[in-house]
Amino acid sequence: MQKFECAAILFDLDGVLVDSTAAVGRAWHRWALQHGLEPQAVVHAAHGRRTVETMRALAPHLDTANEARQMENEEARDMEGVTPIPGADALLRSLPDGQWAVVTSGTRTMASARLRDTGHVLPRVLVTADDVVNGKPHPEPYLKGAEGLGIDPKLCIAFEDAPAGIRAAQAAGMRVIALATTFPREELHEATAIIANFNGVRVVRNVKGNLEISLAGD
Repeated sequence: MQKFECAAILFDLDGVLVDSTAAVGRAWHRWALQHGLEPQAVVHAAHGRRTVETMRALAPHLDTANEARQMENEEARDMEGVTPIPGADALLRSLPDGQWAVVTSGTRTMASARLRDTGHVLPRVLVTADDVVNGKPHPEPYLKGAEGLGIDPKLCIAFEDAPAGIRAAQAAGMRVIALATTFPREELHEATAIIANFNGVRVVRNVKGNLEISLAGD
């Protein structure tokens, strides 16, 4: 049993609270074929990053702002196969308001749709691709999440599923618990701990007002 104490928890969305792997894969596979790129490599590169930044890296000759808007609108409408990560909803509903946030590389429209359609409680603080200049792996998204909660980033723990997100949270000064939902465990080695899902995760508020996270053996 591993235990951690923090003042707040920040969650990534895709691959952490919702399983959207199929929808993400469909969108990027279509885009890759449209532009003569290798789909598997494109899908791998896209996880955990803002759409527009992935496109800039892979196809800088395109009108990436327009391409990104089109893809994000398609993804917001495509909920086929998008399901909650096991144990995520129960965990969110157990957390005190004001001590957790969602920090995602998706747009606000897409994030809100996926949270709503999977039945998750909506966070008071939601940081999306629309709210930052620099996406993950830059620390800006996680710094904004902590700022929104009014909590020192160094007192926060992030739950992530992608190397880019792990690096972003660590650069913001946070410890990271990774979920092996999108990438193999060996690609998540920079995280403080790795779990399969939230079924073995318990969080309680202690007498100091902090959150105590317990991870069952995985």
